[in-house]
Amino acid sequence: MTRVKAGSTTKNRHKKVLKLAKGYWMSRGKQFKKAKEAVLHAGEYAFHGRKKNKRDFRKLWIVRINAEVRNHGLTYSQFVNQLKKKKVEVDRKILSQLAVEHPEVFQKIVEKVK
Repeated sequence: MTRVKAGSTTKNRHKKVLKLAKGYWMSRGKQFKKAKEAVLHAGEYAFHGRKKNKRDFRKLWIVRINAEVRNHGLTYSQFVNQLKKKKVEVDRKILSQLAVEHPEVFQKIVEKVK
């Protein structure tokens, strides 16, 4: 069997990793071995960040809804319980937007639920 040199394959692989590590601090953006480690860690952080983002936004929506509902004499948990009992199916994201951008519409929802 003939010998195959993998120079071009290796170079392309290295270029790909170094391109992903562009702008990294010190040797992490220049040396392949360090860049590979940095890119792997960055990928892990990005993955966890995408998951954390969802949690953070849900928390924010709940805080906004709670603040607006308390102006109408309810607590968040009471409000959500009433929504479920009355079978009003509006998610927290939309409720939060209504509370911030259209308080009059949100007030109508609260009155319907009370």
